[in-house]
Amino acid sequence: MSNMFAFFTVTLTLFTVEVFGLPYSYSQSRKQHGFKTEPQFTEKYFSQTVDHFNFNSMGNGTFNQRYLITDKYWKKGYGPVFFYTGNEGDVWEFALNSGFITELAAQQSALVIFAEHRYYGKSLPFGKDSFSIPQIGLLTVEQALADYAVMITDLKQQLAATDCPVIVFGGSYGGMLSVYMRLKYPNIVAGALAASAPILSTAGLGDSRQFFRDVTADFESVATECREAVRGAFHQLKEMAEQQDYSRIQSEFSLCKAPSSAQDIHQLNGLLRNAFTLIAMLDYPYSTHFMGNMPANPVKVACETMLSGPDLLTNLRDTAGILYNATGILTCFDLYSLYLECADPTGCGLGFDSMAWDYQACTEINLCYESNNVTDMFPPMAFTQRDRELYCSKRWAVVPRPDWLKTQYWGDALSTASNIIFSNGDLDPWANGGVRKSLSSSLIAINISGGAHHLDLRGSNDADPVSVITARKTEADLIAQWVKMERTRLRRTP
Repeated sequence: MSNMFAFFTVTLTLFTVEVFGLPYSYSQSRKQHGFKTEPQFTEKYFSQTVDHFNFNSMGNGTFNQRYLITDKYWKKGYGPVFFYTGNEGDVWEFALNSGFITELAAQQSALVIFAEHRYYGKSLPFGKDSFSIPQIGLLTVEQALADYAVMITDLKQQLAATDCPVIVFGGSYGGMLSVYMRLKYPNIVAGALAASAPILSTAGLGDSRQFFRDVTADFESVATECREAVRGAFHQLKEMAEQQDYSRIQSEFSLCKAPSSAQDIHQLNGLLRNAFTLIAMLDYPYSTHFMGNMPANPVKVACETMLSGPDLLTNLRDTAGILYNATGILTCFDLYSLYLECADPTGCGLGFDSMAWDYQACTEINLCYESNNVTDMFPPMAFTQRDRELYCSKRWAVVPRPDWLKTQYWGDALSTASNIIFSNGDLDPWANGGVRKSLSSSLIAINISGGAHHLDLRGSNDADPVSVITARKTEADLIAQWVKMERTRLRRTP
C-alpha cells in the first residue's frame, strides 16, 4: 500500500513538488489530474497529544501535526465537514490526488480538511528521533485515530462548526482508517467513504495468494500471452542466477552493479515484481503523476512492452522501466535504492515514510502475501507469519500481532455498523482484500468496473469510465443522506 509515495520528493514550498527531480507545480497537477475545481488549501499545524493513552509516558507532551484546510465552498456553521484520514505519506499527495472530495464539497457546501498521519510527512512526534526505539512505539492505528478524533473535535470548536456533520474519507490504508473512525468514534463521525480499503486481508482474513494472483489477472486480462511472457522472463532470470552468470544479469537488466549473491537476485526479483504491482494499482485510463509518472492504461502499455520482441529479458527490463525510469534519465538501475524489501511484500516505498510503514507492517497491519509462480506469474517469494516474526524481531525488536486488527476493529463481523461505503475497482489488486458485497442498507459495497486503486477519489476526468461516474453519484447521494440524518439528530440532542 505504501508504494504510493515511493517516487515523490516533496519540497518545503506550499504548492510545488518534484517528480523524478523535475519541477511540478500544484496548478499543473490539478490540470493533469482533470480536477474541475481549484481549492486553495492552507497548510496549518495542530498541537497534538503525543500519547493519548498513557498519562505518565515519554509522550506526555505535544507535537505539531500538519493538516490542509479549505473553506472555499463551506456554508459556515452549517455545511458538513469532509475530513480525509491521511495515511502512509505526505498529506499533500492525498490532497493533490483526491479531487472528488473537493468537487463534492463544492456541491454540498462543505469544509474540507486533509489530516497528516503521525510519523509521516512533517508530522513527526520526536523530530529526527521519531524512528528510534522506543520512540517509534507510539506509531499505532489507535494513536492515529485518537489524533483525528481530537483534531476534528477541537477544530469544530475553533471554527464554530459544532453542529456540522462530519464525513470521513480515505483511500487504501486511509480508507481502513475511515472505517475504523466510524466504528470507534460514531459520536464524532456520521459516515465514512472507504475507497480501496483492504480491511479483511490486512486483518489476516483471506488467502495469502490473493494479492499477486490479482496483479497477474490484470495483465492476463489484456492478453494471456502477456502473462506467459512475464513468467518466461522470470524463468530465464532464474536459470542465469542458477548458473551464477551475474555479469550477463547486470547487462540484461542495466544494473549499476553486478549481483554477486542469492540475496541480490532475491532483491532483483522483488524490484521487478514491485513494478508490476504498482502498474496494476495505477491502471488509470489517463496519464498520472501519482507514485511516479505513469502513462494512460499502463497495464496495456506494459503488456505491449512485454510482447514487443523475442528478447524477454530486455522486455522485462523495459517494462520495469515504465515505473523506475519514466523520465528516461536513469542510465542504470540501483537494486537497493529503487526498492526496499520490508515487512510489506507489496513495497514500503522509500525514505522516512518507508520506515514508518515498515514498523506498522511489523506490528498491527498484517501483510503476509506471497507469490508462488503457480497462481501468479512471479517467482516464488514466500512471506509467512514466521518470516514476518523473524524480520520484525531483528529490525524493530517487536513481535507482530497478526490477529489484532480483527480483534480491535471487528474483522468481518461488521453487520452492526452503519453508514460506511466500501468502494473497490475490479482492476485493483487490493480490492478482493476488502468488502465487495453490501452488508446492510447502510453498509454499501460499490464495485467499479474498469477501476484501479481508489479511482473514485480522484477528480473528474474526461477519460473516466461510466462506472466511476455512476459510483461517485451514488456516493454523493448517500453522503447527502447521512448529512441530513445527522443534522436531524443534532437538532434533537439537548
